[in-house]
Amino acid sequence: MIKKTLQTLAVAATVASAAVPAQAGDGQFSLLVLAMPTKYHHEYIPIARDSFEKLAKLHAFELTWTAQPGAFEGDLSKYAAVVLLNSSGEEFNEAQRAGLERYMKAGGNAVVVHRAIISKPGLWPWYEKLVGRSFVIHPMLQTAVVTKADANHPATFGLPDRWIWSDEWYEFSNPHGITIHPVLAVDERTYDPTKIWPGQVAKGMGADHPVSWWHPYEKGRVFVTALGHNGEMYREGRYLDHLWGGVWWAATGHGTTSPKPDITPSPFMNSSQAD
Repeated sequence: MIKKTLQTLAVAATVASAAVPAQAGDGQFSLLVLAMPTKYHHEYIPIARDSFEKLAKLHAFELTWTAQPGAFEGDLSKYAAVVLLNSSGEEFNEAQRAGLERYMKAGGNAVVVHRAIISKPGLWPWYEKLVGRSFVIHPMLQTAVVTKADANHPATFGLPDRWIWSDEWYEFSNPHGITIHPVLAVDERTYDPTKIWPGQVAKGMGADHPVSWWHPYEKGRVFVTALGHNGEMYREGRYLDHLWGGVWWAATGHGTTSPKPDITPSPFMNSSQAD
């Protein structure tokens, strides 16, 4: 009896983690969200899923949610954007990497959130270039002041000019020489960049410390935010405004008066959606 119960639970868990289209949206566009549980990022998943499903109903888009990177081995052409939610490409196998590369080279768009930035150096250089910056280290989670680096980007529209936020303030390097367009920055004068665990060293990045940015890559758009460490953040209105603004821009290209990427319009949108 116990063995049968365990088997039933295992089957249920497998079904629950598969790609499941949400019953929401009027076809404005389709979005794929990958949210894989990891050692430090798992409690956020049910909270984030609930918030994304509410966004899908509110803003009339189709949402597919999955915990399985195998979704990237299938046909991604119907998605206006894919969201890597605390889910790094370093977890992908060769076929999944190839799937994401094909998607971006065909005009697909990507949103990279927090832990998804991190990838082992040299493991998948293409992915490092997609992100635009490489993770170095972060000090202990602290409260700091976030400022707008680009007030004309939709990911800033719901935020004040100076925003008090608590997060892991990732430090970055740029080994591939990628040009990014910062959206938000953190003021290092408002926290201690050196506050870190014994045996580790963080120095900060100085006055130029972006925490969110965009850039064109292959034939698509990429939006990145380093914010979003813990589960409660996915209930917070301003953070969701920031994240939704980035997702909407990535999926449609709309809402910004910033210089537009020199890229081919996405084939995954209706002609009426393309600028």
